[in-house]
Amino acid sequence: MNIREIATGLHFPEGPIAMDDGSVLLVEIAGGTLSRVLPDGRIQRLVELGGGPNGAALAPDGSVIICNNGGMQFTTMSDGTLRPGPQPASYSGGRVERVDLSTAKVERLFDAVGTERLKGPNDLVFDRQGGFYFTDLGKIRPHDLDWGGVFYVPSVGAEPRIIAYPVMTANGVALSPDETTLYYAETEGARLWAFHIESPGRVKREPWPSMHGGRLLAAAPGGQYQRFDSMAVDVLGNLYIGTLLHGGITIISPDGLIRRHLPLPDRYPTNVCFGGPDMRTLYVTLSGSGRLIAIDDWPVPGLKPAAPL
Repeated sequence: MNIREIATGLHFPEGPIAMDDGSVLLVEIAGGTLSRVLPDGRIQRLVELGGGPNGAALAPDGSVIICNNGGMQFTTMSDGTLRPGPQPASYSGGRVERVDLSTAKVERLFDAVGTERLKGPNDLVFDRQGGFYFTDLGKIRPHDLDWGGVFYVPSVGAEPRIIAYPVMTANGVALSPDETTLYYAETEGARLWAFHIESPGRVKREPWPSMHGGRLLAAAPGGQYQRFDSMAVDVLGNLYIGTLLHGGITIISPDGLIRRHLPLPDRYPTNVCFGGPDMRTLYVTLSGSGRLIAIDDWPVPGLKPAAPL
């Protein structure tokens, strides 16, 4: 396994998008930017977003849709690790934004679902119909927290609707290759949940005692020092989940079997995406140390992002 360090000096990067030209778009939560990392490691900070840009995906029109959590309080640990924390005094509210890469124009798409304000939008994934699912992690404060949820937007500019709410710390979100299963990763419990998709934005709900209609697919072993973050999917439907504190990528099969834990040199390997001409390069944001790495020649190709039918 060949691990390459592409860039350093990033401010808690997440949401990587592998571009056709070999660059990687990503957000920097602590820096409040949408940035581009060039193949030679140079960093171009494209747009100042403010708040806490947390997840990113390319829309069918080539714009970038951003989940902005409104800001987080960060602490630098004794070993230099940048650690995310609770809601800061500068919290600007959760929202979903659109960035036009040709003009750098930022448009706020929405900051609520119905009458409920978004707290900490986190991650998103597009389907082949041009809609997208997204998660809201909620918001943590020293003595309480807000619930989050999982939502669907039929098209960019449309109104979002609820898939599951309320939900505890919904983080990464992904679709199976055939788009019949929606997955989301729960951070605090390090659990992976699944919903059967009956039609775009409509899911089959499991009966009680499911907390929100989802099916528990897997829970990470290894004790209390684990949290799940965002994820990517390969062509076989395996899920690659950034595993915090334990420091690596947990690979889980579609039937819930934990196939492998890939250790990495960071407590916060937050996000994963596939890229390269054959989709065999695995890009990982090592957020605690502010790095982007690549793992080359991965044995199973990644699933390409959805293109509308």
